[in-house]
Amino acid sequence: MSDLITALAEELYAAREAVAAIRPITDRHPELTIDDAYRIQLATVERRCAEGGQRIVGRKIGVTSEPVMDLFGVREPDFGVVTSGMMIDCAGEIETATLIAPKVEGEIAFILGRDLTGPDITEQDVLDATALVMPCLEIVDSRISDWKIKIQDTVADNASAALVVLGDMALPVSCIDLVTCGMSLEINGELRSTGAGAASLGHPARAVAWLANTLGRYGTPLRAGEVILSGSLGAMLPVAQGDHVRMTLSGLGTAEARFL
Repeated sequence: MSDLITALAEELYAAREAVAAIRPITDRHPELTIDDAYRIQLATVERRCAEGGQRIVGRKIGVTSEPVMDLFGVREPDFGVVTSGMMIDCAGEIETATLIAPKVEGEIAFILGRDLTGPDITEQDVLDATALVMPCLEIVDSRISDWKIKIQDTVADNASAALVVLGDMALPVSCIDLVTCGMSLEINGELRSTGAGAASLGHPARAVAWLANTLGRYGTPLRAGEVILSGSLGAMLPVAQGDHVRMTLSGLGTAEARFL
């Protein structure tokens, strides 16, 4: 199995570099487990850091809503790694040619002020450890052809992560109700998606606590200074060259991206 893990990690790494999709992994290897998929993810991230000069700057949480869990047939979220090369400055200008089939999601990003080490982290621990929260656009992309993914495909593909655009404002968690704060997402001035903080496991800090506890089982902490994307608050929407995306989080500013 280790040879297969290595081979699939190489395939996904090459797909990212070439901006070219591959056949669904689960079509070819239905025996792969979610744990196997995380091993593939880790191998690809390690290579990007070793050969691409990137470093880990945070994590992303996905599959945080009941409908998406039902779609994948799972009962808990998944996670991926955010590297320095995935961060886009606040101008949010993105070269569409560097992506295969991009989509956007509006999220709340947590900036940690101290480490969180599971397995016994609570929502309150997350709130106490958070220095700031920010609006965030996550640009997701799939190296799997036509987004024909099962949970093992997306986990292996770093939870379909691509790019991150942080917003124009950051506030302490005490300044905003993270459950009821509303999210609206516009594409080219047209309202396309709405949601609220509760869309992420009922409370976005609960999603971050889940991540800290899950990683804690492997001896991996969430580090002070890391950016943690706490899960989508609305629909995942496709974007194309020429699109302008603007996400507004009530009381917490906006995040914008232009696809060139």
